[in-house]
Order: sequence, then structure tokens, then C-alpha cells
Amino acid sequence: MGGPDGVLGRFEPPAKVWAAGHRGVDLAAAPGAEVRAAAPGVVTFSGPVAGRPVVTVSHPGSGSPPLRTTYLPVTGTVPVGTPVAAGQTIGLLAPDGRHCAGRDCLHWGLLRGTRYLDPLALFGAGTARLLPLDGGDG
Repeated sequence: MGGPDGVLGRFEPPAKVWAAGHRGVDLAAAPGAEVRAAAPGVVTFSGPVAGRPVVTVSHPGSGSPPLRTTYLPVTGTVPVGTPVAAGQTIGLLAPDGRHCAGRDCLHWGLLRGTRYLDPLALFGAGTARLLPLDGGDG
């Protein structure tokens, strides 16, 4: 599911943690499509958040705090606490139509602690940012 041609909305980090932004990537998908884990991990949440079904997979060994991937609207098919392999089905896309301008889509997020990251970076397809040669941040 997804792929470069299936990306409907890219990651847009907010200027401040409370500001507007797009904290994930939207991938084209139809209701009922199998949703698969992006990387090996453990299902740590499966249930409703603000009335929409969500599945979260934590990825031990990915740093401190460990990375977590989130998938919505996804009805989980794997019990919380279950280890999953990369590519293993973790749920089915639920109909929604609210997030992607009236289209159904998978919203896929990546977090380290409370900081949102670009999930496409897991596959080397994230947003690149060039830094000055002196290592400065400006």
C-alpha cells in the first residue's frame, strides 16, 4: 500500500509543538485494505482515539526512547502485546473520508517520545535538510 505514487499528504512538522502541521504521511488506500507494520516491533495500543480506530507499534532497540509508528483509521487485528514482523498485517483500513479531503487514506505517523518525525525517513525517503559545513543550525 502506498509507495511514492500513493502519497497523498506529506509530513509537515509544526513550527511549535502546539501549532498546525501534518504529523504524518497520508497514503492512498481503500477501506478494508490490509495495513502492515512498517518495521518489527510490538503492538502497544489498538483502540479508538477521538472516535477513530488507531493501532500503535513500538519498536524496541530503535533508540531511547524507542520509535513508535501509528496507523489510523485502522481496526486492529492483532492483540496488544503481540510481537510483529515488518510487513505483518496489523489491521484493516476503516472507512473514514474525513482526513484526506473526502478520500479514504491511511494516516501513518512516527514518534520518538512526544516528537513527531517523518515516517518516510524509515525507508530513506524522508525530507532532506542540508546543514552548513560548520555544523551550525542556521
